[in-house]
Amino acid sequence: MLRFILGRVVALVPVLFGISLLTFALLYLIPGDPVRLMSGQHADPEIVAEIRHQMGLDLPRPVQYVRFVWRALHGDLGRSYVKKVDVSEFLADKFVNTLYLTFVAMFIAVFVGVGAGLLASSKPHSWLDYTMMFAAVLGLSLPVFWLGLMMQLVFASWLHVLPVSGIGAYGNEPLQNLKYVILPALTLSTVPMAIIARMTRSSMLEVSNLDYILAARAKGLSERVILYKHVLRNALIPVITVIGNNFAILLTGAVLTETVFSWPGLGRTMVNAIEQRDFPVVMGGVLMMAVIFVVVNLLVDVLYAFIDPRIRYS
Repeated sequence: MLRFILGRVVALVPVLFGISLLTFALLYLIPGDPVRLMSGQHADPEIVAEIRHQMGLDLPRPVQYVRFVWRALHGDLGRSYVKKVDVSEFLADKFVNTLYLTFVAMFIAVFVGVGAGLLASSKPHSWLDYTMMFAAVLGLSLPVFWLGLMMQLVFASWLHVLPVSGIGAYGNEPLQNLKYVILPALTLSTVPMAIIARMTRSSMLEVSNLDYILAARAKGLSERVILYKHVLRNALIPVITVIGNNFAILLTGAVLTETVFSWPGLGRTMVNAIEQRDFPVVMGGVLMMAVIFVVVNLLVDVLYAFIDPRIRYS
């Protein structure tokens, strides 16, 4: 198992290097000068040159990239051009908010999605199966921003049972702040919930028709034992991959949901940084997202190998 994990870790190094290099190159293709945005279009050229020198933007591009990589290896992502704060601390604060929202959303998605897939696969081609799969297709089809606005309209404007946006105040009791995450988490969970439900159903039906399941039925084992001991464990392998991928995607920024509900998360912060040409925040954010994505995928690979030992030797 250790050799399997080390092989995956080594393979991640060139991925992170390529992402950082590509992001750095693309940033300079974006129209707009961050120094001009900070100093104004009619600023004194000498002042603009001095600011550019202080920020290190007058250095050759390869030198700027090497400096960024060297500092990033030591945990220093620079300072924000706009916020004038340390990028690492700034992004870490936003990531905590996104992590909170993602955990709640994925808990709902996994609980409801796996349950719906199990129910649908238990009675294939029945009205229950068709109802569950229709709901899953509907969840995939509804635009997230529209669904968020409708939830705000119903639960906040009409029923007045949940807040319309925000994250709550620090120092409040957890239950007081929990109400702020319900609507954005429900909105964010719809797409992964639908994907998990469809994958669970198809995987359960595929495994149920394999020879060893038919042999277990021929031995007289109860359907409950067959379902939970034999079918479910093997059917969960592709489902875990889907859960891991969706968890990583949500962690790297649910831009539309965070914008609709004014949630101060990583995705919304990245969009604002791109608009403001805040290059250190953009570079640091992309690198953080890449690390999150590859680490979650590494954990999924390890869990995948733990469930099915054959994968370690493939």
